[in-house]
Amino acid sequence: MAAEFVVRNWNAWAPGISCREDWQNWDDHQPFAQQEKAAISVAVPKLLQRRLSPLARAVFNAAEGCIDSDKVLPIVFSSAHGEVNKSLEMLQSMQRGEDVSPTAFSLSVHNAISGLFSMAYGYHQEITVIAPGQDGIAPAFIEALGLLQEGHADEVLIVLYDEPLSDFYPSLPFALNAPAICALALKISLAGSGLPLQFCRSSAHRNDGEHALQIFSFLKFLVADDKALVLGNHRHSWEWHKR
Repeated sequence: MAAEFVVRNWNAWAPGISCREDWQNWDDHQPFAQQEKAAISVAVPKLLQRRLSPLARAVFNAAEGCIDSDKVLPIVFSSAHGEVNKSLEMLQSMQRGEDVSPTAFSLSVHNAISGLFSMAYGYHQEITVIAPGQDGIAPAFIEALGLLQEGHADEVLIVLYDEPLSDFYPSLPFALNAPAICALALKISLAGSGLPLQFCRSSAHRNDGEHALQIFSFLKFLVADDKALVLGNHRHSWEWHKR
């Protein structure tokens, strides 16, 4: 059964690409300005700013474009790998016999970015953090639509994010490594103005890579004239249709 919803607003960040016009002109073969860091609001306390990794800054930048100061809505954060590179650095420090601080550990767990976001913005609404593994971006939509259909809120914010993995992790022959840090925020509702979409299971047997790669595929779908997008792995596939 298909679920219908509306993308009320969206915002995305990757190195060198920070506005919709940039994404509309984006060619997926063009190189990214890998060393660039995302700008974040001056409203974020200085103490927290110093704790933000490049991935966290990208998430903050994308989400800030979709939140309103007068309306707090539930958020679904979704990332395949989260701050796994920080975890690797911590393990390598331990291997060298160095001490690991509690702060370093707390910033390496999968829900670290959502926790920092909650503190930075005084967020007290429901926050869900998903680690979808091979299932890509679809579980975030399933969770967000469940919140809407159960009447928890009129709008829900989905934030999809990932970064390139350290060379320590084998990415081949697996399609799991992002070409660059990327964060995409989508504010969705069941009705209202915006881009109306339909979301449903697909019978197609596909392998479109993990979450990190699917974010870029969904961004291309948002800015292109294509009416449908199918993404999946060897187990499940999902379709998005522009209505």
